[in-house]
Amino acid sequence: MAHTECSSVAVPRRGSHRRRSIRAIALGASLALSVAACGRGDDDDGAADPDVSAGTDVSGGTDASGPEASGSEADGAVEGGISVWAMGTEGEQLGVLADDFMAEFPDISVDVTAVPWDAAHDRIVNAIAGGEVPDASLIGTTWMGEFAKLGGLEPTPDSFDPEQFFEGAWETSVVDGVSYAVPWYVETRLVYYRTDLAEEGGFNQAPADWDELKQLAQAQMEAGAKYGISLQPGGTGSWQTFMPFFWQAGGEILDDAGNFTLDSEACVEALSYYDSFFEDGLTPPAVSDVPVEAAFTNGDVGSFISGPWMRGVVTDAGADPETWTVAGQPKNQTATSFVGGANLAVFDQSDNKPAAWAFIEYLSRPDVQVKWFETVSDLPAVKSAWEDPVLADDEFVATFGAQLEDAKAQPSIPTWEAVASAVDGQIEQVTVGDASPEDGCAAMQQEVESIGTGL
Repeated sequence: MAHTECSSVAVPRRGSHRRRSIRAIALGASLALSVAACGRGDDDDGAADPDVSAGTDVSGGTDASGPEASGSEADGAVEGGISVWAMGTEGEQLGVLADDFMAEFPDISVDVTAVPWDAAHDRIVNAIAGGEVPDASLIGTTWMGEFAKLGGLEPTPDSFDPEQFFEGAWETSVVDGVSYAVPWYVETRLVYYRTDLAEEGGFNQAPADWDELKQLAQAQMEAGAKYGISLQPGGTGSWQTFMPFFWQAGGEILDDAGNFTLDSEACVEALSYYDSFFEDGLTPPAVSDVPVEAAFTNGDVGSFISGPWMRGVVTDAGADPETWTVAGQPKNQTATSFVGGANLAVFDQSDNKPAAWAFIEYLSRPDVQVKWFETVSDLPAVKSAWEDPVLADDEFVATFGAQLEDAKAQPSIPTWEAVASAVDGQIEQVTVGDASPEDGCAAMQQEVESIGTGL
């Protein structure tokens, strides 16, 4: 993920032409998520409520775009100010939704601070340690285990329905059986490939399975590509490309007892398949100085695996949209992909948890999720948002939506960053070095067992 320097943004409170009442949430009480889709811009013309008080409905009536609160035990009004941290582009643009929220709920003010991604982890750690946390923050999915273990996150109110979110995304919020956040936006990985090169090489369909992915790469090289596919030869983040093949082979990183299971037949099968692209000269043997989007555009690379953000990158690089497309992950036992993205969490030390959860509830409305997609192109974590024509009628986006139905994330354990580094290193030992897949998987297991889960 690219990191950009962001400045602190204070979001001014906006006036409102109307009021809606929202239900207060106390610790252990929450807002329920209703996912019936409705058009963006739907408005409730019900009578104004003079107070934002406990026992009223967050959705402002029967509007299906908003959750209905239930089970609140709070006695006071949901009001006052909250501070929210968000990273990167999300931090720079969240003020758009914060303004909408404050116009609808004028008794709550939201102050957004944009935090650079490369500073975010340590800033959150220091904030928790020093007791100077914001009320809520965007949390990267790979950090969930660590921050939950630190005791810094408030458990998710149980009236958020996990079924309304993509399963793989919801699981990123769960640490040791307890959810500590709500998925905000998601991403997954597909196969980008040059259809013109594939057809010229005699391959005329999307690759459906492992054999066909290799056939696609071979066909594109026969048509003139220097390499049929670009795969990461180890190094930072290569686990995100490799793990889908591991899952497709039936592997799991942890078993039901919480033990690592990387030294397995599934790991050997997946790493052997992954390494075969290097052994057969179908993928570059080392990281290239030429960005993949440039090599893809000029035809030197026929395909690669990446997320939805590459659509804009490839387009900006000059690739003719008539010459390329995306396909779902190839199937072995399954066609599972990786799911990433970011979650929204409330800090245990927050001074205004009810208002913080109310804001997160608002951001989880299907219509608001669609507006966020239109604002920054982040894919919705709420499944019903994908029914909106803005997403459903875009074939490229809809392909990512279909893949999200079969996508997994890394386990939410405090030690994940160290575990990922160990996996990255062993992938490189196999693809670039002389280690066999069997030795690579055994070494992965030995290293991650020495690291442990931290739970």
